[in-house]
Amino acid sequence: MGICHGKPVESAVREEEDAEVSVSVSIPSSGTPKPPKSPFYSPSPLPSSYKSSPGHVGTPLRKIFKGPFPPPSPAKHIKAFLARRHGSVKPNAASISEGSEANGIGLDKSFGFSRQFRSRYEIGEEVGRGHFGYTSSAKAIRGDLKGQEVAVKVITKSKMTTAIAIEDVRREVRILRTLSGHKNLVQFYDAFEDDENVYIVMELCRGGELLDRILARGGKYTEEDAKAVLVQILNVVAYCHLQGVVHRDLKPENFLFTSKDETAPLKVIDFGLSDFVKPDERLNDIVGSAYYVAPEVLRRSYGTEADMWSIGVIAYILLCGSRPFWARTESGIFRAVLKAEPNFEEPPWPTLSPEAKDFVKRLLNKDYRKRMTAAQAQCHPWIRDHPDVVVPMDMVICRLIKTYICSSSLRKSALTALARSLTVNQLFYLQEQFSILGPNKSGYIGLQNLKTVLLKHATEAVKDSRVVDFVNTVSSLQYRKLDFQEFVAAAVSVYQLEADDNWEQLTSSAYEIFDKDGNRPIMIEELASELGLSPSVPMHVVLQDWIRHADGKLSFVGFVKLLHGPSSRTMPKNGYRQ
Repeated sequence: MGICHGKPVESAVREEEDAEVSVSVSIPSSGTPKPPKSPFYSPSPLPSSYKSSPGHVGTPLRKIFKGPFPPPSPAKHIKAFLARRHGSVKPNAASISEGSEANGIGLDKSFGFSRQFRSRYEIGEEVGRGHFGYTSSAKAIRGDLKGQEVAVKVITKSKMTTAIAIEDVRREVRILRTLSGHKNLVQFYDAFEDDENVYIVMELCRGGELLDRILARGGKYTEEDAKAVLVQILNVVAYCHLQGVVHRDLKPENFLFTSKDETAPLKVIDFGLSDFVKPDERLNDIVGSAYYVAPEVLRRSYGTEADMWSIGVIAYILLCGSRPFWARTESGIFRAVLKAEPNFEEPPWPTLSPEAKDFVKRLLNKDYRKRMTAAQAQCHPWIRDHPDVVVPMDMVICRLIKTYICSSSLRKSALTALARSLTVNQLFYLQEQFSILGPNKSGYIGLQNLKTVLLKHATEAVKDSRVVDFVNTVSSLQYRKLDFQEFVAAAVSVYQLEADDNWEQLTSSAYEIFDKDGNRPIMIEELASELGLSPSVPMHVVLQDWIRHADGKLSFVGFVKLLHGPSSRTMPKNGYRQ
């Protein structure tokens, strides 16, 4: 195969050509380029350079007098939101802020950083340019790093025209300062400021971007080489997620090699769009790069799962050299992300291993509940035997255990039956997590183990993300210790199992166990209570197919629905979903 290229989603492209003109993306150049007339030969919509994330997408204009309006664009409202974030307001545009904030007048642009940058560093050549400034090499002339080359991200204060833009910079420095110590995360040294700029001093990586390596290899990696890259990405992303940090702009441009050596370590960079998120919270601001953005981000309700989608796109590109979602405009890309399915039929997919294909599919599942977490991806059969895999504690375990503990005895019995039906592969990840939590000599763990393990591996970032607060809530629940069998019942994700090819066989086997050991006559009122349905709901209509008429016991349909637990519509506002 030649250089990386994208396969157009024809239906999406035709719809775009009929409905809309192009959508603009802010890139590090003096002007905004026109959309290409031919396919864009790169797995990313942006040019290759070490830069801050633009993430700026415009809303398409409608062609006048073209007949009935087409379906609403997924890009609707994105322009105003991102314009507010970046302060890029044009004349005659819709108002997005009150008073003088849009021009940056009256905003406090003092960050409290040291003002000694010029006396400690000598700026060198520019290595990249972004929305707010540029990145240069520099040499330390004083201090602990004297004589050492570093990278300096220079962010221009005059371009910080909104409070959101200023907060983005504060948060980026806070995340870099607190989220430290991982070998695949660019090392942060210090932050400075003067009247004109903010200077973020970091490790200098001379090996170039992952994107450049992909292009240099003719567009794709072998499976083994792809594993070596993805293991490093998963290791650092799992580390970030454990601390409650979601990157929100994972793409090949944001991974740098430390040197030109083929075996050089890979480092994630650019936390300019990153944020803190607690396991039971959802973010709603739309940020990122079009080709890598997750469906739930466009729907404005997402968490750390959005990063896993982006890793799925990177994995797809590594293995076949093509982008899984493609269109001529950013709005068209959004349509493809929301509606189209990746192509696994064209070469080279038929020649790749079934495990590799399954790995990518599990990351590119549009339902974020069915998507693998970073820790789960490291336990996937395709990748788990790689010597560099380091499986950490997975925060989803805490959320699932909390849901299990708050469930009725009926649902616990159903989950226990499901746990007894799991295959060896399905149990592997749960065995890893149970071992990480440190069972005692009798083979039991307590809820306090969750907090103990988290604090053992925590950085300062967990304070801002409030992950510890969440784990404290789980740990404080009064509950007996869990052996491995009950841990599996508590920590298994029903939604992720539903994505397995053997889901029907699995649930059938589990129902046989449940029908033999845990099924009993049940009243509709009890089921309604289990699901949190209010008395005003016509329960007999909703639940009539859940109970067998012959003996009043739970039917197979009811069993499967019970496994999933209460729906989002029946859960209380402070409840938790799997």
